[in-house]
Amino acid sequence: MAGTANGGHAVNEKPSPVSLDGSRDPTLPHSRQDVVEEDGVVSRKKPGLVRVKSAGESGRRGFHPLHFLTINWRSSSRVARAVNILWPFVPAALAVYYTQTGSASLRFALAYIAMVPCANLIGFAGGELAKKMPHMLGILTETTIGSIVEIILFLVLLIDTPSENKYYIIRAAILGSILATMLLCLGLCFFAAGLRRETATFDSALSEVGTGLLLMAGLGLAIPTIFWHSISLNLENYGINATELDFRTTQISRVVAILLLLAYIVFVWFQMRTHHGIYDAIFEHDEHRDADGHKEKFKAKLTLTECIVALAISVALVTLIALALVREIEPLVEETGISDPFIGLILVPLVEKAAEHLTALDEAWDNQINFALSHCIGSTIQTAMLNAPLVVIVAWGRGLPLDLSFEIFEIAILIIAIITVGNYLRDQKSDYLEGFLCIITYVAIAVAAFYFPTPMEAHSGNAAGAEGAEGGHAERSLFM
Repeated sequence: MAGTANGGHAVNEKPSPVSLDGSRDPTLPHSRQDVVEEDGVVSRKKPGLVRVKSAGESGRRGFHPLHFLTINWRSSSRVARAVNILWPFVPAALAVYYTQTGSASLRFALAYIAMVPCANLIGFAGGELAKKMPHMLGILTETTIGSIVEIILFLVLLIDTPSENKYYIIRAAILGSILATMLLCLGLCFFAAGLRRETATFDSALSEVGTGLLLMAGLGLAIPTIFWHSISLNLENYGINATELDFRTTQISRVVAILLLLAYIVFVWFQMRTHHGIYDAIFEHDEHRDADGHKEKFKAKLTLTECIVALAISVALVTLIALALVREIEPLVEETGISDPFIGLILVPLVEKAAEHLTALDEAWDNQINFALSHCIGSTIQTAMLNAPLVVIVAWGRGLPLDLSFEIFEIAILIIAIITVGNYLRDQKSDYLEGFLCIITYVAIAVAAFYFPTPMEAHSGNAAGAEGAEGGHAERSLFM
């Protein structure tokens, strides 16, 4: 125990758990289920999954409109409160879209901005709901609720867009979502934490498992891509045609989607059942070092009913705005010629992940770096191992040939980014320099995506129309 290392002074100290490998914070437990209590007795009691934590108690019941509006407006942080100023864009975006007023660029821009406060409300309501649950279940619930925007956008792109070329945007958005959370969000968290303290330390139980899962998910997503590009270079040598190659790639993608989904289920079981003691203790430790913890105790909180109402309202608004946003992509690319890789890799993912980014940034600023890391890595893993396989399986059920064959540029960037982030996480500490480097890396990818032309394969259904278009505009337009 920690007291042994401190000699005679340990008699009056509370016993604290010891790191198994000696490389992590010695104040954290590092056994599977054992948590040392204040009296020195080892407890194996498993916390209930439905109990309400004191941090999430509102002291009220039911639905109170005035309290509901006030608490939602104040939100969870200054940044999130600033985002609430954008709420007037929501009715404006819906009115402009459904009356078809103005240019496509204006309608897309309004819908894009309007998505941010709606996503912020989903994130805030999810956070309030998570406070009423044990740590690990709360993190999982909050991350899943924060992914609602992403899932809705994926499904709207898949189901509501008639063009077969929509698959390119979906695939790009999957990778873009992973990159945005893994590089931009994590970089902002490291940078914010580094501004307030010289070094932010986090536990390797999060970084090691997360990095391993990310690398496995990246390789899983790369398998259909490597398969397709390897054979497409010389179809005659393998005795198959392009149609047969596409069919086999789609079949491989479906199997990979099922395997990734199974891996995610095992990961959730790992966190929630067999190793939750480690994670609970880590997050408990973060709560104790929360810079705003003394203020959080006295903040007004939503009731369970109000959380459900907020989620219902925000999900309904997100669905309506997602329809407007997705349907304006085609007119937008025809009007402006914006690169489709830029829309898929950068624009769509940024608005998808607004809720997670704001939540994680606030936690990093308040010295809750383990919470922030769990949101960044957890959200990235959920996109790669749950949301992406889910959209492939839904497409399969509807008889749509969505596969996971990405561009070499996209999949190479993904694998390199995973390796880069894994290197930053390896030493279990961060500073503002590492955060700044992650942000710079993401900006470099965004610039490359802006200049990366849409592949001609994306125009397979409209090749004739593309040939007749003026200049290079058609080469950058997915839906022409």
